[in-house]
Amino acid sequence: MKFDSALSEGAGFGKFQIQLFLIQFLSRMTLPCHFLLNNFIAAVPSHHCNITALDNVGVFWNLTQEQQLVVGVPKEQDGTLSSCRMFSEPQYQLLSGRESSEDAEIVPCRNGLVYDKSTFRSTLATEWDLVCSRKLMNKATATAFFIGVMVGSPLFGYLSDRALSTSFLMFAIMRFLTGMCLTGIAIISFVLNVEWVNIDRRTFAGIIISLDVSLGSCILPAIAYFVNEWRMLILAVTSPLLLSVIAWRWLPESARWLSANGRAEAAHQYIMKCAEMNNRTEYMEGITPETLLESSQDEATDAKYTFVDIFKTPNIRWLSIWLGILWCGAQITYFGIWLNISGFGVNIYLTQFIFAAIEFPTKTGAYFFIQRIGRRPGEMGALLSTGVCLLINLFVAEEKRIIRTVVGVFGKALSEASCAIIYLYTAELYPTVVRQNGLGYTSFVAWLAVSVSPFIVLLEDVWYLLPALTYCAVAFGSGLVASLLPETLNARLPETIEDIERPRKTQ
Repeated sequence: MKFDSALSEGAGFGKFQIQLFLIQFLSRMTLPCHFLLNNFIAAVPSHHCNITALDNVGVFWNLTQEQQLVVGVPKEQDGTLSSCRMFSEPQYQLLSGRESSEDAEIVPCRNGLVYDKSTFRSTLATEWDLVCSRKLMNKATATAFFIGVMVGSPLFGYLSDRALSTSFLMFAIMRFLTGMCLTGIAIISFVLNVEWVNIDRRTFAGIIISLDVSLGSCILPAIAYFVNEWRMLILAVTSPLLLSVIAWRWLPESARWLSANGRAEAAHQYIMKCAEMNNRTEYMEGITPETLLESSQDEATDAKYTFVDIFKTPNIRWLSIWLGILWCGAQITYFGIWLNISGFGVNIYLTQFIFAAIEFPTKTGAYFFIQRIGRRPGEMGALLSTGVCLLINLFVAEEKRIIRTVVGVFGKALSEASCAIIYLYTAELYPTVVRQNGLGYTSFVAWLAVSVSPFIVLLEDVWYLLPALTYCAVAFGSGLVASLLPETLNARLPETIEDIERPRKTQ
């Protein structure tokens, strides 16, 4: 008897699985709070040079603050005050409407900066002046976190973030470790939930898992609104993990994992517990430790394969290449939109909430679309449509904030759909013997790409539209790559690499 059959016929689906989901609810809800935390802790408020040292004859202090800025800070080409430069001497003639003299010296900030604290009491940018020539370091905090996610290990699953960083380097290191911690939580919880449901319920389980993450995304802006000091904000979004650690004592081990590792007795005990909670003990008569051990021996051939096997033969090699590109494109576009919510010009908290709330109808709609139309048109259409939304916003003026936000929300929703579809699509494309290896490979390359994504915003120094144009090109390019993949709707799942090397058969 296969393990899936034992789980389906014996233990079933009921209270046991629901309890499993609820125990992990808090820990999974914290995931987006950290993934998107940089939108708030690394926010860059309006700022200008500290010009208090310009007063040399006492006249400067008799001016209003607005007048001091006029005579002390030059204007950029768009008419706004410079954020990173100042006059070396006060230009009092500007108060009468005259132009500054041609020999007026403009210099970088000499005495630090002054920040607008009406929205954020403190952020990484204000704490260590990570603006102007140091703004690269501000983006590096997100990169450090995503690299940590990329190389994350369950070893750090029980560690939490530290809010006691006294230097930028210490903070970057702790964010790297936090990324590793959260990867452990994400991987363990996903695998545990999927392995405790039968085949018919796995898509349902996947939706439930992703919706608790969406709920966490909705809660984050509310927390950030009331806790606007970056250290306390990290503490606030991390504290639920303390309750999660207490709840984890009731988490069951994966019976599938126990059985695969020869611990059939322990696996049988957990399945019996599941059957008791689901009121299905009468169906457990034919399921014994011996039958579970036999099922694990039948499926033990999976252990012979490594990620190298997904590149050995021609068809699966091209499949892996296309999927790697597709994952990179989908994730870069997704986080490119998420991590640039301030660029829409609307209240950052409201934008964050709208972007999160749109995930609920998006994921539900994507589920029904791919069930009826197909995976390939769903993935391709979502990415190409995301590119169209990004392209439209290139031609919408900055002052038309509402229009930009509405288009941005549609782009975010479509990008979310592409990420939701790609997990299922990838699992159906890879054969059973290397499915986990394939998912591991695509996840790795995706997070590698995402770790570079924060720096794309810096391309605005070359041309202010270049970051948005880059994200747009990535969305279009990855959408076209999706067209090269085979459709998996109503197709038999491949079991071996040989199945990939020959045409698929429909069910």
